[in-house]
Amino acid sequence: MQPRGRRQAADAAADRYRVHCASSTGVENSTPVECDVVDRLDVIADAAIEVIAAEGMRGLTHRAVDRAAGLPVGSTSYYARTRAALLELTIARIVVLDQPSARPAGSLAEFIAGYAFEAITAGRTRMLARYEFALEATRRPELRAVYDEGGLQIRRLATSALEAAGSSSAERHARVVVDWMEGTIFGALAGTGSLAPPSLESLVESAREILAGLGVE
Repeated sequence: MQPRGRRQAADAAADRYRVHCASSTGVENSTPVECDVVDRLDVIADAAIEVIAAEGMRGLTHRAVDRAAGLPVGSTSYYARTRAALLELTIARIVVLDQPSARPAGSLAEFIAGYAFEAITAGRTRMLARYEFALEATRRPELRAVYDEGGLQIRRLATSALEAAGSSSAERHARVVVDWMEGTIFGALAGTGSLAPPSLESLVESAREILAGLGVE
């Protein structure tokens, strides 16, 4: 059994991760020890994402995450004592990874399409785990808040981008754009579209058509 103080330190580290970590070193004024803790939490959460994507929620155990992360047995349970804590840690990590990087040079359509394409390709594992969490969150209110906040962050970013592009109703248009992205991503990963995922070029063309229909260039 772990000493009470060490358990409390691990719980506090998990809280810091959930609140502050926008990246692996996102804790402000953090000490090297705190950064090491955050790095370990990232490793554990990333491994949990892989386990959930491959085996579903039923496959998520502390030992399975230890194996996937290549960590000694007991490592995951040290940082996330319960299954609920492990779920919270993992969904918080997904929310961080879901956030797009700063908008690169190029058109708004290219940015939107690029986000969807990344989710379908490099982000495939993360997105599959995210869909598992979407269902789990309907049964666990403690996950619902974190899951919804991730979606709201993306909608807020879309609203800002559309405002900058001259949208006459940025918030409403953002819902249309995000719904298109989410539907496209889901269809390509879990729907019939998985048989022939869209190319980046076709996504850019579709995004341009969506924006044109909204009167946004």
